[in-house]
Amino acid sequence: MTIRAQNLETISPVYATFAIKQTATVDDLKDTNIGEPISLTGDYEVGRTSAASILLGKLVALTLSDADDGERLATVQIGGICTITVSATVPSVGDRVVGGTAGTIKQAPALAADDPAGGNIARGTVIAVNGTTDCTVILN
Repeated sequence: MTIRAQNLETISPVYATFAIKQTATVDDLKDTNIGEPISLTGDYEVGRTSAASILLGKLVALTLSDADDGERLATVQIGGICTITVSATVPSVGDRVVGGTAGTIKQAPALAADDPAGGNIARGTVIAVNGTTDCTVILN
């Protein structure tokens, strides 16, 4: 008898809806960004992660179509377990993460004196790593 594979991403996900950051009146998120890590960019506003940005969660849906700039909303998984693409430095199991490059996450830096007043920017706990392609994170 084999062990049944588990889909951990279906365990208690928490979703929230946000406005989308715009650059020159064009939404920064498009349908091709679904599945990517997301950061807060302003009041109730989200965009793609950038190098060392704070991970909010994973983009799971967008309303309307890519042609509807300024009218779309983003649904972001902000809690639960999700799998996200990684870039260097690839995290290890037990690490926390921050924004990486081009829609990825990476291992969070060590605690340092230059962390912001609100605390360390790291988020989540890595529970599995798939080589250098992606990792599974508890968004806690």
